[in-house]
Amino acid sequence: MHKEFAVVTGGTKGIGLGLSGRLVSLGYRVVALYRGDKESAAAAEREFGDSFRALQADLADPEAVVTVAEEMLAEYGAPRVLVNNAGRNIDGPFLDMSFEDWDQVIAANLSAPFYLTRVLAPKMLEAGGGSVVNVAATTGIRPRLDGLNYCASKAGLLHFTKCLAMELAPTIRVNSLIPGMIDTEEMRTRFRTDEPSWRDKLLDEIPQRRIGNVDMMADALEFLIGEKSSYVTGQKLIVDGGQFMW
Repeated sequence: MHKEFAVVTGGTKGIGLGLSGRLVSLGYRVVALYRGDKESAAAAEREFGDSFRALQADLADPEAVVTVAEEMLAEYGAPRVLVNNAGRNIDGPFLDMSFEDWDQVIAANLSAPFYLTRVLAPKMLEAGGGSVVNVAATTGIRPRLDGLNYCASKAGLLHFTKCLAMELAPTIRVNSLIPGMIDTEEMRTRFRTDEPSWRDKLLDEIPQRRIGNVDMMADALEFLIGEKSSYVTGQKLIVDGGQFMW
């Protein structure tokens, strides 16, 4: 039986891996696009088997996007689900930020979702529609120090979501999924959550006083692409224990 097809960028580790795994469990054939970590990609392919394939592509390069999109379309047809999850941080103070640091983050976090969605959306429309989910960030809502490029890119992605939802309605729904403090290797490194003093300080900012997990993000994705959210588009769903309600 032919399986519905889903694409997840950055889908071989962290939150993206969890989203890929949930889609596989829902019966999708998943193609996960990744930039450089071949070891994680190979591990994901071993874990998920024949329903999962990892393809390497630099999504900040429009020519590379066209090439990988054409390969996917030729083999699997139009995707039913597109998850723009891949992102990049190059943090630093504004006065020390190089033009290259700005360009690389904007390219990875904002231009790449545009490129891939621009290539795939017409085929999705022809095939009867589907769902696009853009994984944004809380820093697109509330800024932070030393991350101007990242914050700007994620704020842009939120508005990209709304504009795209207007243009692709009613056939394709487009929403943003925003993680709060979700337990991943990257988060443990950046926020030192394995150290009790740092963890307690962080929990003071979260009304539910706990750190989320990747399954919670996958639950939210399952809702956004499913029939129970059929009247939801152009919205942002924040999975953060209440940290960014203000």
